[in-house]
Amino acid sequence: MASLKGQIREKISSFEKKIGYVFNDKENIQVALTHSSFANEHKEYKYNERLEFLGDSVLGLVVSDYLFSVRTDLPEGQLTKFRANVVCEESLSVVARKLNLGEYLLLGNGERQSGGSDRDSILADATEAVIAAIYIDGGLDKAKEFIMYNLRDVIAKTIDGNIFRDYKTILQEVIQSKNGRISYRLVQEKGPDHDKVFEMEVRSGNKVLGFGLGKNKKDAEKEAAKNALENMGEDI
Repeated sequence: MASLKGQIREKISSFEKKIGYVFNDKENIQVALTHSSFANEHKEYKYNERLEFLGDSVLGLVVSDYLFSVRTDLPEGQLTKFRANVVCEESLSVVARKLNLGEYLLLGNGERQSGGSDRDSILADATEAVIAAIYIDGGLDKAKEFIMYNLRDVIAKTIDGNIFRDYKTILQEVIQSKNGRISYRLVQEKGPDHDKVFEMEVRSGNKVLGFGLGKNKKDAEKEAAKNALENMGEDI
């Protein structure tokens, strides 16, 4: 069996083939693919939160520049709304799943077992980190190529008026259309302070509609809303 470092090298090589970009400095992409839960278990590894910060700015710049150039008819407010839709968590998690990004992430054991490799927030953050890694390694033009190629469908749909709505908003609209109200309740939290998992339930009246797990209450509520919509047979 390959050593941990060997396994990571294999992940990086496979991911480079997936995205069509070979990194000059492999540490950039290694950090981008490393979640804090993995770094907590392996202290010698850096994790990707700083890269997320940079990637968010690079992504915003590229998308803003494109929208500003192609939609000369739109006022600032509408451009802001369109940009927010393209760079939101839901959009980025869609892109991440198309790249099978979750398969390449370095996650702690608890995080992976709790479904972290398919959690919207983790996937979206990692996508931003990958953008930053490409920007650092290859410059703005290479980062722009990655963004425009992988987000082209999201951008096109946004320009056509197809705006993302998060699961909590969709569920609220569905329940309100039936004259109901929803509420969220913490069922339990488990795990050590540095690696907690929260379980939330969503109710309408006395009826439990769904459950969700997350690294924070917000993510758990979102997963509970998604589970409720699935249980109700709603198209999401």
